[in-house]
Amino acid sequence: MTKILLTGITGQVGQELQQTLTSLGDVVGVSRQQLDLSQPAQIQQQIVEIKPDVIVNAAAYTAVDKSESESELAMAINGTAPKAIAIAAQEIGATLVHISTDYVFNGQNHTPYLETDQTEPLGVYGQSKLKGEEGVRSNCDRHIILRTAWVYGSRGHGNFVKTMLRLGAQREELKVVADQIGSPTWSYDIAMTITNLLAKSLDNPEIKGTYHFTNSGVASWYDLAVAIFAEAKQLGFPLKIERVLPITTAEYPTPTQRPAYSVLSKVKITETLGSYPPHWRESLRKMLSQWQSLEG
Repeated sequence: MTKILLTGITGQVGQELQQTLTSLGDVVGVSRQQLDLSQPAQIQQQIVEIKPDVIVNAAAYTAVDKSESESELAMAINGTAPKAIAIAAQEIGATLVHISTDYVFNGQNHTPYLETDQTEPLGVYGQSKLKGEEGVRSNCDRHIILRTAWVYGSRGHGNFVKTMLRLGAQREELKVVADQIGSPTWSYDIAMTITNLLAKSLDNPEIKGTYHFTNSGVASWYDLAVAIFAEAKQLGFPLKIERVLPITTAEYPTPTQRPAYSVLSKVKITETLGSYPPHWRESLRKMLSQWQSLEG
């Protein structure tokens, strides 16, 4: 039986992976209390003791704006810890799957980013995630880095979809940024993709390296907000919202500069898995139905 060590089990993707990875083996899930990624010195010893065949690192510091004021913590969790995990994985001969982000790019492209495109993060969060990628690549031969973007889910902590529904239940009007373009991605679809990619890599060691995965289609945050309210109204969510107004990034300044265009190419992942990712609107609809049933 394949032994899989999963970090970040309380997060959006981690909670989904706890379910999907069981098809591949015995999942040992660890929370921050059990494996503290802010203390990288302890990580290697703990992993060597557990001795998994596969490590899936779904843990991350994800507070993008807060990372500007908590740069040391963000760098420890996103930058230094993945290197420690990779060194341990190499030592015990484990396969390492690591999740990264579209924020490693500067957003100046006009076509979807390929895995081989030059990275240039704009803020501490993207810089910390890029450092983590480099630590994994340099220290573990059998690795998969999956970059994804605009993640939301029914489980785990807050996200854009949950925030919009909370505000939409309280207000009649909202202003949402319309000049940042990406691909909204459901955490369940990420977990399924990681599970399918890992299954293939266990049979074929040539499947390794960096992959991009998001749901298909593109949207602005404004487009996503409009879709959230349209789908939620159909499902009977209690909403006051009547108007969503598009604004520019300049009208909604944040501590972190975000890429204006961070669409990731799905060509490589599609060729590898033989299936095209579901459209973001289809997955959004499924997530809202799931959340409705979870909330009871």
